[in-house]
This record gives sequence, structure tokens and C-alpha cells, in this order.
Amino acid sequence: MSRAFTREDESDNAIADIGERPVSQHRNLVTEKGLAAIEAEIAALRADLARAEAESNREKIALVSRDLRYWNARRENAELSVPDPDSTVVRFGMSVTIEDDDGHKNRWQIVGEDEADAAHGKISHSSPMAIALFGKSVGDLATVNGKEWEILEMKANGTV
Repeated sequence: MSRAFTREDESDNAIADIGERPVSQHRNLVTEKGLAAIEAEIAALRADLARAEAESNREKIALVSRDLRYWNARRENAELSVPDPDSTVVRFGMSVTIEDDDGHKNRWQIVGEDEADAAHGKISHSSPMAIALFGKSVGDLATVNGKEWEILEMKANGTV
């Protein structure tokens, strides 16, 4: 077999070996914004796939197809959850302001895994902090990694 055919076969194997994106085993709870972001990602990937197919770019087709399968799966099992504005306990979708003993405050919105971005104040519902906060009310303490945080404020509308 010529070397040219070997390289092509190796290239084909590399494309075939890209693997699937892992899908979380946690419930796929999403906020309204999170659901919209999933739908926007699917639309963008469909457009990318059409361009890759028009260019006959097999590597890009494989990568975009993999990502499209992931996001379609996330859309399929997404569970839209909107917090009750009258809830007196922390629930998914709420924003919560907490303070530690040193006076350090954090403000978190509890969102779905795909929407989580701690740098922008959004934590996953499956994170240790969110799990510690669920079901608690203003004035209650939540303990994470041995540190206690008091819940100062919570709002169902996603803003604190």
C-alpha cells in the first residue's frame, strides 16, 4: 500500500476517533435563558454543518455533527424549571446572596449545568454550593467545605 493511502486511512481514523461529548447523569434542569441558549446553539451548529457539507470538509462535518448530537440530546431531555416567586426556600433558578463569618458576600444564581458560569455569578444546580442552599430560607446557614454561609436574600426572578 502506498504511503498516500496510509495517511488517508490514518486521517479517517482520527476523524472516526473524535468520540462523543459526555452527557451529564444529572437531571437537565434549565432556566428560560438556558433553554434559549441550547436552541440557539443547535441553530448555529445546523448552519455550521451546512457550510461544512458544502465545503466537503469531512473533519468539520464530524466535529459539528458530534456537537449537534450533544446539544440535540440536551434539548431533548431539558426540563424547564421556573421558580415560584412566592417560594420561601431556595429553589432552582433563584438568585441567592450569602455571607460568611468574615463578611465576604457572594451572589449566585442557580442554573443548569450548561448555563453555569461562576465568573458571572451562575452556579450549576449540581454544585456543592447549590446543593447546600436548596430548601433553606433567609437566615439559614449552608455549609460547604467546612465554611458556613448565611443566606441574606433570595429572589425567584434571577436577580438579587
